[in-house]
Amino acid sequence: MVDSWVNAAERIGSDLHLELTGPGGRRAALIRALREAVRGGRLAPGTRLPPYRSLAADLGVARNTVADAYAELVAEGWLTARQGSGTRVAERAEPLRPAVRVPRKAPPRERGPRHDLTQGTPDASAFPRTAWLTSYRRALQQAPHEVFGPGDPAGRRELREALTEYLARARGVRTAPDRIVVCSGFAHALRLLFGGGVLHGPLAVEAYGLGFHREVLAAAGVRTVPLPLDEDGARVDRLGRERAVLLTPAHQFPTGGPLHPARRAAVIDWARARGGLVLEDDYDGEFRYDRKPVGAVQGLDPEHVIHIGSVSKSLSPAVRLGWMVLPERYVGSVLDAKGEREAWASVLDQLSLADFITSGAYDRHVRRMRQRYRGRRDRLVAALAEYAPHIEATGIAAGLHAVLRLPPGTEASAVKAASWQGIALDGLAAFRHPESGMTVGDGLVVGYATPSEHAYGPALEALCGVLPPP
Repeated sequence: MVDSWVNAAERIGSDLHLELTGPGGRRAALIRALREAVRGGRLAPGTRLPPYRSLAADLGVARNTVADAYAELVAEGWLTARQGSGTRVAERAEPLRPAVRVPRKAPPRERGPRHDLTQGTPDASAFPRTAWLTSYRRALQQAPHEVFGPGDPAGRRELREALTEYLARARGVRTAPDRIVVCSGFAHALRLLFGGGVLHGPLAVEAYGLGFHREVLAAAGVRTVPLPLDEDGARVDRLGRERAVLLTPAHQFPTGGPLHPARRAAVIDWARARGGLVLEDDYDGEFRYDRKPVGAVQGLDPEHVIHIGSVSKSLSPAVRLGWMVLPERYVGSVLDAKGEREAWASVLDQLSLADFITSGAYDRHVRRMRQRYRGRRDRLVAALAEYAPHIEATGIAAGLHAVLRLPPGTEASAVKAASWQGIALDGLAAFRHPESGMTVGDGLVVGYATPSEHAYGPALEALCGVLPPP
């Protein structure tokens, strides 16, 4: 005999859970449960209840028990029973509802910025809905039954195989499917590596970078040591006793330069000599506009580099998929840290991305966005040349943002002026490591990829209006 009942939707149109508990036997418990369902609004007036036989079978009680309960509630006025229409909740049986005070005037909704030029976000209006839907449908139709059971903590084999081919071709990464672990993005990778006890600090990081990543590391008890930056990227010659170093070699964030070839070789030599590890954040690796993208550092030594990437910039941050390309010795410990029941990366999204890559749709999308963002950057440079020639967009032609170098001492006032005009952007100082003794000067970090096409022109005009004079 069971103690609860959840009706089938076709019986009364919606699911209902009845708990048969308390004194007085099954009949009394059923009467109480139905009264409470009506009082609470779970059974609305006019709702048709199941026939005696059906409800009795679901509850494992005698039909007479249900019939007696219905009869009692009909007599009390909670239910009505008519020949041919079954037993229903009485129309006059209004549920008890808490009193709600309706304000005379709704509070005003918070308004976002008029012009969003924050960094790190792709143009949301450019998401390839049709192509993604095609891949999703195809992946769903072809998915084996076991896809809908517990997943592999490493990620779907189909995606890892697709990434192996794509990363080798597009980024020069040397790996195999068994060396890739799927995650939900870069921050998730950091949590697995350091929060999961795979790696330990101290960790060398670039003097300028995302504060959110430093917060993730601090939450895992990892001390970060800032490395100075110059026009050739991170000063890897300043590496000391750290066990690992985190770099953005393709396009340093936020200053915008690549890691010099000599320093790429030098950091690999350091890792080999000390048994250290390079964590390569492949930030903006696919978006180089002045030349073919530079290959990943991982290709120089796959056993001393963890290559981390995601589709947050290339596709959308709403698609929570990323990957770690690991040295062989770390695969097992990362999988242990991740656990057998992976709850972060949707298996259906993994299969969709695998199809999106193997069908060529991902390459086509990246090429299209590369052209769009290059045009955005060119328009920014042209606007500066016309309206603020004393201000330069620095860094290589790459990525989703540019740094506008400002006259000394003007960054704070420029950020404040932008805020007053409804422009959302960041100053360079917001990304400086709190323990760094160096500064790269004043500047604005302008995310030219964030606005939609129709909003970009007005955003540029507003931006030029708040830039400080020479």
